[in-house]
Amino acid sequence: VQLQASGGGSVQAGGSLRLTCAASTRALSGYAVGWFRQAPGKEREFVAAITVTGALPFYADSVKGRFTISRDNSENTVTLQMNKLSPEDTAVYFCAADESRWGSRNKDDYEYWGQGTQVTVSS
Repeated sequence: VQLQASGGGSVQAGGSLRLTCAASTRALSGYAVGWFRQAPGKEREFVAAITVTGALPFYADSVKGRFTISRDNSENTVTLQMNKLSPEDTAVYFCAADESRWGSRNKDDYEYWGQGTQVTVSS
């Protein structure tokens, strides 16, 4: 499955952005999907993931209560709504698809990756 992440941009602290992960070539409904981010000089880290059914999203502690992951299998998309953004959220954000039904916090469990979208939050 080919993934395309979009929706990144530049916002001020406290603002919001909505990222979208869209799939081509295959239906995204057959995959758990995760969002990861990578800041300059840092490892790629887990942000959020959602199961195939969408019933069990889970989050990194750093974004819990601010970010919401959801999916629309009819539109073949997964979105990440990011609220109350802070400069610490600045990174390139990637979506990834996992052939398991459950997703994972471990980036090595994901088989397919999108190209990334830049999020920059200024203070």
